[in-house]
Amino acid sequence: MKILDNPSKETWKKQLARPTFKTKQINKIVKPILRKVKRNGDKALFKFAMEYDHVELESLFPSEIEIQAASAALSPALKEAINVAKANIERFHMAQATPELVDEVMPGVVCKRKSIPIQKVGLYIPGGTAPLFSTVLMLGIPAVLAGCKEIVLCSPPSKEGKIHPAILYTASLIGITKIVKVGGAQAIAAMTFGTESVPKVDKIFGPGNQFVTAAKQIATKYGVAIDMPAGPSEVLVYADESANPAFVAADLLSQAEHGVDSQVILVTDTEKFAKRVIKEIDEQLEELPRKDIAKKALANSRAVIIDTSEEAMELINFYAPEHLIISVAQEDEAVNAVYNAGSVFIGNYTPESAGDYASGTNHTLPTYGYARNYSGVSLDSFVKKITYQKISTEGLKNIGPTIEIMAENELLEAHKNAVSIRLKHLKKQKK
Repeated sequence: MKILDNPSKETWKKQLARPTFKTKQINKIVKPILRKVKRNGDKALFKFAMEYDHVELESLFPSEIEIQAASAALSPALKEAINVAKANIERFHMAQATPELVDEVMPGVVCKRKSIPIQKVGLYIPGGTAPLFSTVLMLGIPAVLAGCKEIVLCSPPSKEGKIHPAILYTASLIGITKIVKVGGAQAIAAMTFGTESVPKVDKIFGPGNQFVTAAKQIATKYGVAIDMPAGPSEVLVYADESANPAFVAADLLSQAEHGVDSQVILVTDTEKFAKRVIKEIDEQLEELPRKDIAKKALANSRAVIIDTSEEAMELINFYAPEHLIISVAQEDEAVNAVYNAGSVFIGNYTPESAGDYASGTNHTLPTYGYARNYSGVSLDSFVKKITYQKISTEGLKNIGPTIEIMAENELLEAHKNAVSIRLKHLKKQKK
């Protein structure tokens, strides 16, 4: 992990650059996959299962026996943990519901705004090196709470042709019944175009590798919305001498183990503290089963020494991290200065893992600097806001002249006339 000592602002972009995607090469692989799924439907999905997952599937759907076996395969402790996480996530996301807004903006002119669920949503759940059953909770719970009519969950099969039991159990627990054994770009293609077995959806959610990410971006060209642009997972820890170096190291490693293209950043005010953290990283790293992955991620990572808290916060907002951990003595000041971050974790005893699993906040967050302009997934992600208005005769008399003069000055006579014709009608009625 390289140490940067008070780098100048002009170098921040270069020094903190995230690992880059080879977009052209990726799209060369992804685009033909989308074309084949669009053209051949289920047939293509079976073929890609053989090609990429190395399994000959008999069905794209798990049987009832598989779903029941999944529950039996999990330990009582894990099922209890999933239930606790489910309760917290449900509670926090239920609290995000907004009441219908009704306002009479002037006499006789009533405006209303209402949340309407997106009808068909697709959830992509990775199942490769780390089967993310927690993501089933993070995406499935708000989808169910929002009232989405159709929820489709896609996850890649194992070499035995099965979806990971924890993913199946969690999906079943929250009431998702449309589960499909398909992963990668082909899953995104299936949800984008629809196949004989997989419905076309209106919006796709979920993390994935660079091929899944590329496929989601392409999906937007075919009228399908996505949750957000996404890249590899990342964390930035802002810590000073008041923090525990072992805790900081553990938080950095928790993201580094996600994938070789992940990036972790430490921002601190002294080189001494940075070196203590790096020493802890080296020690803890040796105990990790995924240490080889974490080592490669650490090669992309940086420890940055910044003398002043003001400049430290400027750098943090410039970087716009997916996860931001604040563990400094003046935590309130730092927290209040954050304006670019996916999710913020405050204090020595708030590990990023809490948000990943069970605190209640959502772990599907903007990466790659997109926290500058995107929010993480929430209940709002699964609804549309529709506005309504109703104008009485009195209201039209009040607002009509305003509309007429504005339309006239924009040279849109038909717009003006739509009001004028009604006002003339009301005058005639009065006579």
